[in-house]
Amino acid sequence: MKSLFLCLFCLISSFCFSQQLEEFKNVKNYYNHHRVLLNNEFKKKYENEPNILSKDDIKRDFIFFMKKMDSIENIALIGALLKVKNLEDLGNLKSRNLKIDPNADFIPVTDKAADYPGGLNALREEVVNIFYTDGVYADEKIVKANVDFIVEKDGTISNVQAQGNNFTFNRQAEIALYSISEKFSPAIFKGNTVRYRFKFPLTMSFE
Repeated sequence: MKSLFLCLFCLISSFCFSQQLEEFKNVKNYYNHHRVLLNNEFKKKYENEPNILSKDDIKRDFIFFMKKMDSIENIALIGALLKVKNLEDLGNLKSRNLKIDPNADFIPVTDKAADYPGGLNALREEVVNIFYTDGVYADEKIVKANVDFIVEKDGTISNVQAQGNNFTFNRQAEIALYSISEKFSPAIFKGNTVRYRFKFPLTMSFE
């Protein structure tokens, strides 16, 4: 009965993790859609404007609007991050109340570690491309964080925690990790997929 209960909990948890990642995808899709609409409107306006100086004004307005869109999207992503972290905290509380050890199915040694498509360099490149640098307030030129997260049995990630001296950098690092486009290939132990703790050091320079 206990093993059945544990399996049921793991199934529900897996569904919750995928639902949580949808929060970030939905925000991205919404704002990308509006970027396309804005781009089309500005393009029409630009093409129909005969005056060269006015065309330059349209370009500047376009850049201004897109930067505003990025800022507004980031606020929405921070909201998604808070929601996801609250859901994960609630899930951890429920597991403790049900006397289920959340670390019970972690295997310290695996036959195959979890891996991102294209490897660690591909993951790092995608995170850097997603990362919203305007959301970071730093006095230092070099900012670092160690990002820990769990790769679930289905390849999704959960419980992203960035540890570093700069809170705004940590927050943007967590948003970037939750927003990656691909699933991991999960860790394997004795032919079965297992949960895996992934450590991802991140360093960026700011001018």
